[in-house]
Amino acid sequence: MTVVYSWPHMEQSSVWITVGNGHGIGNGHGVQRLAGTLYRPDDSRGPFATLVEALPYRKDDVTDSYSSTYRRYVESDFAVLRVDLRGTGSSTGVLTDEYPDAERSDLGDVIEWIVSQPWSTGRVGMFGTSYSGFNSLQMATEGIDALGAVVAIYATDDRYTDDVHYAGGVLRAIDLIDYPLYMVAMNALPPVPALTDGGRDGRDEWRDEWRRRIDETPPWLLTWLEHRDDDDTWRRGSIRTGPDGAGYERMSCPTMLVAGWADGYRNNTFRVVEQYERIGLPWRMIAGPWVHKSPEHARPGPNIDDDAEILAFFDEHLRHGPPHVGAPGQIYVRQPVAPEPDLRFQPGRWCDWPDSSVTTERWPSPKTGIDSLAVSGDVGLAAWNSCGGGLPWGQPLDQRLDDARSITHDWLITEHRELLGTVTARFHVRSDQPYGYVSVKLCDVFADGTSALITRGVLDLSHVGCWPADPRGEVGRAPASPIPGEWIDVAIDLESTTWTLLPGHTLRLSIAGSDWPNCWPPPGPLTVAVDAESVYLDLPLASPDRAGSTHDFRVTPGLSDDDAAEELGGAHWVTHHDVLARESRVSTRYGGTYEGSHGAVITDDYAGELAVSTVDPAKAWARGTSTFEIVWPEATVRTRATLEIVSDSTDFTVSIDLVAHDGDDEFARRNWTATIPRTRSRSR
Repeated sequence: MTVVYSWPHMEQSSVWITVGNGHGIGNGHGVQRLAGTLYRPDDSRGPFATLVEALPYRKDDVTDSYSSTYRRYVESDFAVLRVDLRGTGSSTGVLTDEYPDAERSDLGDVIEWIVSQPWSTGRVGMFGTSYSGFNSLQMATEGIDALGAVVAIYATDDRYTDDVHYAGGVLRAIDLIDYPLYMVAMNALPPVPALTDGGRDGRDEWRDEWRRRIDETPPWLLTWLEHRDDDDTWRRGSIRTGPDGAGYERMSCPTMLVAGWADGYRNNTFRVVEQYERIGLPWRMIAGPWVHKSPEHARPGPNIDDDAEILAFFDEHLRHGPPHVGAPGQIYVRQPVAPEPDLRFQPGRWCDWPDSSVTTERWPSPKTGIDSLAVSGDVGLAAWNSCGGGLPWGQPLDQRLDDARSITHDWLITEHRELLGTVTARFHVRSDQPYGYVSVKLCDVFADGTSALITRGVLDLSHVGCWPADPRGEVGRAPASPIPGEWIDVAIDLESTTWTLLPGHTLRLSIAGSDWPNCWPPPGPLTVAVDAESVYLDLPLASPDRAGSTHDFRVTPGLSDDDAAEELGGAHWVTHHDVLARESRVSTRYGGTYEGSHGAVITDDYAGELAVSTVDPAKAWARGTSTFEIVWPEATVRTRATLEIVSDSTDFTVSIDLVAHDGDDEFARRNWTATIPRTRSRSR
């Protein structure tokens, strides 16, 4: 153990934990050494319950800023251990994919190491945002006695249907130039020189580990593209259903969820706590209007101090602190506001959950007849992908232009109601081709015609009937291609949400054949038809007259004007239509320069562009570049990953390049290419 910093009543130390030696929850994955940073109160105040966050995002540089949260937790007399997952940061080994079996084994060894320490009470909690929220939930299924509680912020219970890879069986598009690409560049960065070999002079050792990491770490994206159907690749990291078919009943400790209605992981709310109620485990949930950022400053507000809620939850379940008083869940019911790409505040009110007054009402469409639609590949531009972290992702625009190129069904709202939960859209649809997608959006149309997106969903018609349909989450049948001209009965669960329905407004269901650039367009021209008399909505509704929540959140001011201006200045999003090329395009870019530990100065840059033909939606492409540079006193390193993916009616052609530099010299170069069939679905 090496002491890095020391303050009055607090110490920060570098630690190394041997894993994969058979003493954890699994073995056979090879002995490795994980790098961790331990934040611990003064020994005189111990022993301590310990909170663990485990990430592949490099604790000492790329996400060094997280340390301010850890220090706050230490001030509440918790020990905190931040871990670099194997093959990332300063840990040894190779990270072969998200959430491999070895990761759960490693984290079991980490928990066992904590329990063996003299300063530990033997009680451990796990927490985190996004990736570390995912593995916190996954570890809660492992039956580890010492793991007493987990907190998952912006995470999911189902990696296939509700992650950055696929939506309703359709490949997500804009994410391709973001997360899967920058992880190629980040995974290729070396260990921190100052920490290599336990902090001793290890200049040769850190370069050797760097070389091994580049040589052996695959680009995760190729695996994801090769597994386009819901299989064990996705079940492995999903608490909804594991590879063995078991579901939520595997959960073994209290869980707290934090979700945002503008985030892509919001389905991990109502259905999960419903299952916790069913199996009798304590739970806590807070769901606000936020994008994929801390509720303390995420757009749109109101903003709250979520750390205060998290600390109270861990105090209750790890240290027998005061129990939570009142309803276990608080959800923010949004009220209509004109759409803006950088919305700062969403009007609404806090309500408690569960709410027995919510009942599902079926609203049939007032239309009759059959509507046909020639599918345009670029419908969807007004609604950004909701998993991204930079503006304007998560902040949709006025939907009326997309509505005009969709089949729409309108209901005049005559009564003030609140929508809380998961809306299901049901209708009969047919395609004139042996393929087809349907994109569904629920919008609130104001008196002036403004169309505000409430929630959305998308479905590959070959995947009808393939989704989990019972509390265990068992996967249905294998995908099968639609028969041209044959009616298909679809039921699409839209993303969980809240909204206030106001008299004089119109509730609109918009049905299109694509949702680009959020999802990859269909594999060719097609026409879809919808039988209007089959269209109806199942809406979870409640009266607005019921009492709001009395829970006392600690309110935070959110983004300052200077921070908001800096966020706007660092983000780029442009859309344009090339008339002669008959192509629509979007481009995005963000990044910056910041400081880390051990003298690090980090610069990252993420840029990409997508395009789709307006004549043939099968013809689409995406190109992106992600770059990291870290300047340490000992060395300057840089990695650059580029991606090109092009589709036609049958295949995806993929090329990924990686270049690493040690100072001015090229250190390593890798290239991966693949041609992957677009579908393996069978005829019905």
